[in-house]
Amino acid sequence: MDSLACCVTLRAIRKAAEPDRVNRVMKVRAVRSAIIVLGAGVLLAVPTTMLIGNRVGTSTAITHAAAVEQARDFEDHKAQLASRTVATPPPSPTAPTPAVAARVNVPAPKPAAPPAPATIPAFSHVFTIVMENHEYGAVIGSSAAPYLNSLAASYGLATNYYAASHPSLPNYLALTAGSTFGIASDCTTCFVSATNIADQVEGSGRSWKAYMEDMPTPCFMGASSGNYAMKHDPFMYYNDIRNNAARCAAHVVPFPRFGADMSSGQVPNFVWITPNMCNDTHDCAVSTGDTWLRSVVPTITGSAAFRNGGVLFITWDEGSSNAGCCGDAWGGHVATLVISSLAFSVYRSATAENHYSLLRTIEDGFRLGHLGAASWSSNLPLREYFR
Repeated sequence: MDSLACCVTLRAIRKAAEPDRVNRVMKVRAVRSAIIVLGAGVLLAVPTTMLIGNRVGTSTAITHAAAVEQARDFEDHKAQLASRTVATPPPSPTAPTPAVAARVNVPAPKPAAPPAPATIPAFSHVFTIVMENHEYGAVIGSSAAPYLNSLAASYGLATNYYAASHPSLPNYLALTAGSTFGIASDCTTCFVSATNIADQVEGSGRSWKAYMEDMPTPCFMGASSGNYAMKHDPFMYYNDIRNNAARCAAHVVPFPRFGADMSSGQVPNFVWITPNMCNDTHDCAVSTGDTWLRSVVPTITGSAAFRNGGVLFITWDEGSSNAGCCGDAWGGHVATLVISSLAFSVYRSATAENHYSLLRTIEDGFRLGHLGAASWSSNLPLREYFR
């Protein structure tokens, strides 16, 4: 009985243990399959990761190269803008990041041109002298004009400046009203009803006078007298001046009044000076005009009106060529000097400018609006000369 019971018991135990063994075998096989699958996944993941990594690396490299190229293009563009005119300040170099430092070529700073101010400084007084009928090369560098060239060497000189038209009269109108009004001659009865710089100055509460050498009497209505010529006196062409006798006589006066006003300290805010037909070099030699400038300019530069925020412009009405710039100026390449304690000394600018630019500069210095073509974006003010 004991043996039989023992056998029965052992058989029961074996039967009970059989499922556990099967289960263990199945678990081992499942674990082994999982390990195989996991290993295969790892083996597949490595090249995939490497491939993706390579693609990401390639994309990053392309993006990095594009950034470097854009940086180089941007710097080149800035350099091109800086080289367009003498007066434009060089761009400030931007330090490259370490990632692109080896490939970005930052242009070296240029030592020449000072930065231009955002606006023209406020002028206390403006003096304008207009000479006649000489191209730039006929006066700048000429041995016949030592005094003029000493001024050009000491102050501001526009080397790329142009008159508006031909002959004289249209240029005088352009300088004082921003337009030639379609006038293409030195007519003496072609009067104009238009706002002009005198109107602007007077309207702002400032004073003005036009001093005409050899004008026989204030507001002389004739076409000429001796070496005086109305065609060089733009204010006698504006109806609101010539038809107002009191106003005209008080503001358009013979040149001797200039010395008297300067001596008394009664200096107008806006001073216009037209030499006679000889001293402006229209009918006489360049040396004659140079001698006349030597006698007049020191009176201006020595005055308190000039020293305390004043500016003197010396220009020529037209040249002998049809050279021009800026869309609507073709009166020849002429010299223009900018002389002021507000301006840089020993300074030359190659910025393309013209008579409309000069009018705009005066208007900006007096904080006035712009007349006619002085408002055009192509006619830049002479701001680069000023501190």
